[in-house]
Amino acid sequence: MANRAERLDPSVLTIQDLAKAAEARIPAIVRDYFNEGAGDLVTLKDNSAAFDRYKLRPRVLRDVDNVDTSTTIFGTSVAFPLGFAPAAAHRMAHPEGEMATSRAAAKQNIPMCLSSWATTSLEDVISQAGQNPYAMQITFLRDNSITKGIIARAEKAGYKAIFVSVDLPILGNRLNESRNNFKFPPEMKFPNLAEDETEAGLKNTYQRGYDPTITWEKTIPWLRQNTKMEIWLKGVYTAADVQLAIDYKLDGVIISNHGGRQLDGVPATLDALRECGPVARGKIPLAIDGGIRRGADLFKAIALGASMCFVGRIPIWGLAYNGEAGVELAVKILLDEFQRTMMLTGCKTIKDINEGHLAVLEANGVLAKL
Repeated sequence: MANRAERLDPSVLTIQDLAKAAEARIPAIVRDYFNEGAGDLVTLKDNSAAFDRYKLRPRVLRDVDNVDTSTTIFGTSVAFPLGFAPAAAHRMAHPEGEMATSRAAAKQNIPMCLSSWATTSLEDVISQAGQNPYAMQITFLRDNSITKGIIARAEKAGYKAIFVSVDLPILGNRLNESRNNFKFPPEMKFPNLAEDETEAGLKNTYQRGYDPTITWEKTIPWLRQNTKMEIWLKGVYTAADVQLAIDYKLDGVIISNHGGRQLDGVPATLDALRECGPVARGKIPLAIDGGIRRGADLFKAIALGASMCFVGRIPIWGLAYNGEAGVELAVKILLDEFQRTMMLTGCKTIKDINEGHLAVLEANGVLAKL
């Protein structure tokens, strides 16, 4: 029948399928590290559930031939509004780790942000990028010479931006890690965090702890003094902090709750985006991560004001399932679903997507448009 989708992998048709397939290929302790979160997992679960609370409102009789899914980030055109969020230790999911993830991102023309806790050097990862735009994630440790060193290396290597995790004055209460007595494998190296890549060297770095004293007044000027890359804040929840990001002339904001891994009980990122979108509109780019599992989820986030959507667990699942090819499969699934959603809602370009394409079902049963 006309327009039937070509199935890339008959056993993995959706991201949910991919997650299940990945679970079967990694040890339970590794699965829990990647898949679970903080506290009672309320925020973790709500991140995905939030997308189901918003209904699509298609417009019909629109010309949707040759739909253009492309957009831009860091001044560079990319295939569609999807990027890889920073996630630690890709080599726990697959021996090729971040190198395989990077190759898949480059082939599919989507942006990637590398975690400071990557198990591959930032120079090696970006060597696979081609012309693709990459960002480097940083956190502030009490010894900020480590952060300064990562920034300098990233800028020299050609990264376009830094994503500053601002929701990490202390690690979240990750109960599953305590229950599982989780530790990184002793052979695992983190070459971006410590000159001494041995377990002892990393422990020395980590035990100094995250810096709980970072502030708008102190930290943003310090960042400006130490890089010419774009500066995006990752881990923002409120319109008030988006306004501060605008006031401090930052380059972008990622609405993020760390995938539900930091403070349990905070809003789903999609709900926070609905609050923050009107404040940011026309003033600062907003991105979002957390809970995205379908191409329609990307559409809903764009409609609420996001310019880019990042996913952290999805490339991990792709890696665990089938290495680089598994990551590419994940991207292709989401692109197909996103393009199909655009066509079925009457949108030919990203600029056509807006709040008018969404509604919520109220308690009285009335479908109310936004």
